[in-house]
Amino acid sequence: MLVFKFGGASVKDASGIINLASVVKKYAGEQLLIVVSAMGKTTNALEKLTKAYVDQTDDMHEIFDGIKQYHFDILHELFETGHPVFDDVANTFVEIDWAIEDEPHDSYDFIYDQIVSIGELVSTRIVTAYLNKEGIKSQWLDVRSYIHTDNTYREGIVQWDKTKTSISNDIPAMLQKGAVVTQGFLGGTSENFTTTLGREGSDYTASIFAACLGAESVTTWKDVPGILNADPKFFPDTVKFDELSYSEAIEMTYYGASVIHPKTIKPLQNANIPLLVKPFTHPDAPGTVIKEDGTNKFEKPVIILKQNQVLLSISTKDYSFITEDHLSGIFGLFAQSQVKVNVMQTSALSFSVCFDFYEERFENLLTNLKQEFKVKYNTGLTLITIRHYTQNSLKELTADKTILLEQISRNTAQVVVR
Repeated sequence: MLVFKFGGASVKDASGIINLASVVKKYAGEQLLIVVSAMGKTTNALEKLTKAYVDQTDDMHEIFDGIKQYHFDILHELFETGHPVFDDVANTFVEIDWAIEDEPHDSYDFIYDQIVSIGELVSTRIVTAYLNKEGIKSQWLDVRSYIHTDNTYREGIVQWDKTKTSISNDIPAMLQKGAVVTQGFLGGTSENFTTTLGREGSDYTASIFAACLGAESVTTWKDVPGILNADPKFFPDTVKFDELSYSEAIEMTYYGASVIHPKTIKPLQNANIPLLVKPFTHPDAPGTVIKEDGTNKFEKPVIILKQNQVLLSISTKDYSFITEDHLSGIFGLFAQSQVKVNVMQTSALSFSVCFDFYEERFENLLTNLKQEFKVKYNTGLTLITIRHYTQNSLKELTADKTILLEQISRNTAQVVVR
């Protein structure tokens, strides 16, 4: 059996969903489990709605109305009025109506997961209905009953034994009856609350199902020809990799390459399942294959940009050295605030850390650190990571920029710049 994952760009409009169906038709006769992301920029819009709800701003209902209108416009292009999918989608959006009718009392991360998850629930309803309309027998599956996580909202930690049992008990029989369509990015807790697996986590969802089902392969359908050495939005002269090894792909995703979620590779590597990254507009193109013995050929360095970064410098209040005891406490506070370190550097009197900016987590971390340490920080920075760098590439990428932190090893250069 095969696992397919379609990202938001591939289902951003009616023509995208029509194209998805045409891709699926090419694999008639195969057992298919299809993981679908929220449509287009829906996750961004739902994040905006979440913030508006938490802050109780006047534009909350206007944002929500825009999200609903976007989806119903697509429905009207794909289906005749009166098709049952209209009620399915409307009933799914009612979950947000219920969530925002009262003032917020829960934590931001909990509220985020309950609201933002609706994007995938709606997109999969639409995709399932359209596949069936096109004669591709398909069944909608609520992933929250199969991928079980703890209560770490926005970063749910998968409970593997429970997840594998649920998936292996039910899904094989379902696949014999037709394609199964489910949501990326989501999980469920033992209390039946929704969790998310981290932004762009639909790739990870696909790898979880593949590992539990012993899939032949996972294919992620993207708006790029495969895995490139850099983001084509920022770098025009990119080159595509035909193959990559698991280890190189893990390194690239660890440093922030956005084409694959960082947690995707490990379950596939454990089960020796190849990952194919292919363009959804040219489904017969070879794309990129990631596998154990993948050949890594680097015509150009791999360039990874992470924007909206914070550089935080921590020092003791009495000018004593930063010791292992200090670092132990500092890392405990980072874990408590769910802040992941992208780069770190220590000196005699200070410890500098670069990480992604999430306002509430950052404020929480700052409050806790200031109880014992002096803290200075800069926001709005960019982290440039260059795998297999050359001196020329390092010089070109940092020209006309203020370098605030630099760290260079044998294969990788990381620079935090303003």
